[in-house]
Amino acid sequence: MLSLLRTRRWLSFTAVVISVIIAFGLLSRWQWERAQQKQALNSSMVSARAADPVDPADASGEWTPVRITGVYDSKNEVVVRKRPQETVNGFWVMTPLVSDSGTVWVNRGWLRADGNATTYPEVPAAPAGEVTATGLWRDWQQARTTSGLPAGMISDVDPVVLPVPTQFEGFLQLTNSQPGQSGLAAVQLPEIDDAQNISYAVQWILFALVCIGGWFFFLRREAREDSRSTTQED
Repeated sequence: MLSLLRTRRWLSFTAVVISVIIAFGLLSRWQWERAQQKQALNSSMVSARAADPVDPADASGEWTPVRITGVYDSKNEVVVRKRPQETVNGFWVMTPLVSDSGTVWVNRGWLRADGNATTYPEVPAAPAGEVTATGLWRDWQQARTTSGLPAGMISDVDPVVLPVPTQFEGFLQLTNSQPGQSGLAAVQLPEIDDAQNISYAVQWILFALVCIGGWFFFLRREAREDSRSTTQED
């Protein structure tokens, strides 16, 4: 076998196998790191949601529980298109809440899309008068486009495209309202599942082991064939 390994063909084949094994190892490591990142994000979400609600100005980051009292400015309400929930397309309903601390944009909930994604839906009215909104703090998004959309419809929750400015670095995703509201479903929290990444990490390691096993298999087979040929010639 040692003589085979010194041949140019086997040196090249071995180099290819080693390169593939290294690539599989790096892919496995990347998937494992992705799983760890998801675990850390899930842990931070759980910890943040367990805290007591604070004023928007005191929100320490995304998923911080926030509570604010004010009056909805329904005239400047907008909807965010293409927000599927449970495989059904729909909209987020964004309404500015004017308070003593300033204007906070509130994601009041999810509304099913009965028409297409560019038809402005019939939105249930926001509660009138003073409202206490409680929810989770969310980071701003980056708008992809607003071209071709009807008035009052946006693609993402970006302060650049919102009709009313705010001094806060984020918006409120509503979980509770006093007085209550009707006609909107609660926006579902993202499901953070690291199982798939862990599965992929293990698969890449198995592929690497298959490469190693295959390398030994072909080496031994060729060595046996060479040995038989030498014996027959003798």
